[in-house]
Amino acid sequence: MTMTTTTTTAAATPVAPSHGTLRPLGLDEVQVTGGFWAQRQAVNATASLAHIEHWMEREGWIGNFDRAVAGTLPLDRGGREFSDSEVYKLLEAMAWEIGRGDDADLDGRFRALVGRIGAAQEPDGYLNTMFGRTGQRPRYSDLEWGHELYCYGHLFQAAVARARTRPDADDGLLAIARRAADHVVETFGPGGIESVCGHAEIEPALAELGRATGDRRYVDQAALFVERRGTGTLADIELGRAYYQDDVPVREATVLRGHAVRANYLAAGAVDVAVETDDGELLAALTTQWENTVARRTYVTGGQGSQHEGEAFSDDFVLPPDRAYSETCAGVGSVMFSWRLLLAQGLPRYADLIERTLFNVVATSPSHAGTEFYYTNTLHQRVPGTVPPTDVASPRASSSLRAPWFAVSCCPPNVARTLASLAAYVATTDDEGLQLHQYAPSRIRASLVDGRRIELDVETEYPRDGVVRVSVVATEDRPWTLSLRVPAWAQGATLVTPDGEQPAPAGTVAVTRSFAAGDVVELRLPMAPRVSSADPRIDAVRGCVVVERGPEVLCVESVDLGSDVEGARLSGVTEVDGHVLATMVVAAQDDAAWPYGERAEPAGTTAEVPLIAYHDWANRGPSTMRVWLPLA
Repeated sequence: MTMTTTTTTAAATPVAPSHGTLRPLGLDEVQVTGGFWAQRQAVNATASLAHIEHWMEREGWIGNFDRAVAGTLPLDRGGREFSDSEVYKLLEAMAWEIGRGDDADLDGRFRALVGRIGAAQEPDGYLNTMFGRTGQRPRYSDLEWGHELYCYGHLFQAAVARARTRPDADDGLLAIARRAADHVVETFGPGGIESVCGHAEIEPALAELGRATGDRRYVDQAALFVERRGTGTLADIELGRAYYQDDVPVREATVLRGHAVRANYLAAGAVDVAVETDDGELLAALTTQWENTVARRTYVTGGQGSQHEGEAFSDDFVLPPDRAYSETCAGVGSVMFSWRLLLAQGLPRYADLIERTLFNVVATSPSHAGTEFYYTNTLHQRVPGTVPPTDVASPRASSSLRAPWFAVSCCPPNVARTLASLAAYVATTDDEGLQLHQYAPSRIRASLVDGRRIELDVETEYPRDGVVRVSVVATEDRPWTLSLRVPAWAQGATLVTPDGEQPAPAGTVAVTRSFAAGDVVELRLPMAPRVSSADPRIDAVRGCVVVERGPEVLCVESVDLGSDVEGARLSGVTEVDGHVLATMVVAAQDDAAWPYGERAEPAGTTAEVPLIAYHDWANRGPSTMRVWLPLA
């Protein structure tokens, strides 16, 4: 196929399918203007990005590109084999933030970083600091663990972010990415190396680069990688080929399995391929995988991955809260997968999972200050955490409190790029109107395909309050449809329109009319705390319940209980002025007794204890914590 240099027009959004049920709106069309997520975005912009950049310089990950140019690799190379990818994720986060806030200083740092990366690229487009030079292993000699193609994937996504937020930028990042993508197509295309990367990621990245540039070869290469996966092109390993999804072809798989991040990234890329190639069979297989994974292998927080060994999914219903791995990056990958299915099919259940995962996994990872992070997200902390050192990278899974940095720090820049691009997940349009999927104070200025202009302001204190007020700022005097998602948990929601009040059943509620400036549509979601139990097949939490309020999962923390959470049982839940209080029976424990036999219900004292949002836990120092509460 003849290469084209045409760049297609797309909104400033991470995902822009050429067609689908819904069209995403980008950062140029939606801005989050206040509330929970605006505060998180502000911290990300003012603290997290500089913190991440500082640690990547300190650990030598950015300097690896300088060393490649100087010819001093590999002796002084910093970081793991995939550290290049973390730099690219930082670039992507910067690109979205520049597009969101037009920060001149950040743009200068971005350009300087692109220059250092571009200088290390080989003449044939190859770009990696771990392989291919004197003293290093040959290129593509370790596809199982080398992460070369994975690193390209994050480079491509950074380039797409820059191209869509600053299409006239002259920094050269898109050209760097295209040279690398051309190299990949030549090396791994028909007649080339017939294999895949041990860590999926290049698949969605190639598809998106193809969409952004109009070069079909990149989409075709993504499709080729998806079709090769599961055919045994990678070596078998101790963890089994399921670890990197090379055990079963994508079309034949019925559930996500293996390494949870790899599984979600692969699924996201496969959806991109299915959409761009009009492959209904592939899309149906991925829909089944999503359904089964949500029903059997997902925590109440939306977290995925319950095995520390292999950072992996376990068998169906094996979801122990105290051993939850629930990697932050798996949560990001889950959002990527669900968002693509939402755009393809338009079903609100995908946005429900996105909301749950954003509030209870993505928002849980960073501290309130934005300079410490969780890699894994336990649902039950049995012993008080240990404050990690501030000047040493921590082991990833063993950090019992948020750490400033990890030896494997994939999660901090992944959170940063997600928060910086968050407005792109708020709303979409179709031929008939506009859809709201996530609720935050927002300014929306968009046009339908036929040119009809829609300008809306969204006012809400969600998730503190359940009232979402949508005001029409400007529109044409022609009918269009405003659709709002009603979460599955929101039983008893109501909708108030200029025509009156009506029930709003879970799913999607739509208002079709000739709107006028000043019209208001108000969705009222019930925010009373809910006590939820688990499927009885989830052995680990039988006899326990979880308290939820709106989209937030709540937890009890020893800081509030005044004692260790292990001896506490729940006997009631109330809400006072928006604060959820649990009546807890706290029993004394006999640590010296034989723990088995006929046991009487232990006596205990009763206390009213605040339940806090799970994403806020461990911001007040070491504590014990649990999400699933045993009943008194």
